[in-house]
Amino acid sequence: MISITEIGHADINTFWELHWAYLNRDIFDEHDTDELREHFRSNDYRGTIEKYMDRFPDKAHLLYFIREGIRIGCAQYIIYKSEDGKCFILDFWVFPEYRGKGTGHDCFKKLSQYAQADEALYFELNVANERGHKFWSDIGFVDNGMDEYGMPLMKKA
Repeated sequence: MISITEIGHADINTFWELHWAYLNRDIFDEHDTDELREHFRSNDYRGTIEKYMDRFPDKAHLLYFIREGIRIGCAQYIIYKSEDGKCFILDFWVFPEYRGKGTGHDCFKKLSQYAQADEALYFELNVANERGHKFWSDIGFVDNGMDEYGMPLMKKA
């Protein structure tokens, strides 16, 4: 069974190390600029997310997925309670050694239950590559146009 542990400010540095490894392994490709990479590594980006962890009501959540006492993945999201209840998933990943056998699907199911208990009405995210598109489509997300930066969006009600 998978559980969720929220990440607080005291454990944030470990999260950022895992996040940077995830971006380099699973998201960035040869077309991404050094400027984009540095944005996600910057104190400005991280500071904004950390500030949003204390924001009300549209708080940023950073969390670990836990199975049998072991961290198997991470996610970060914001539920826009002051708007329409959208849960925007900023990042979601399962550590490579735990992938397969439906682990990602199980982690999303737990995230979905967790976020819905906190007033999320639907989910949206950017999809960065074909592998991600297939994963989210398999869970029931559908294409939902582009964001203001030209990145594809997917949505699940």
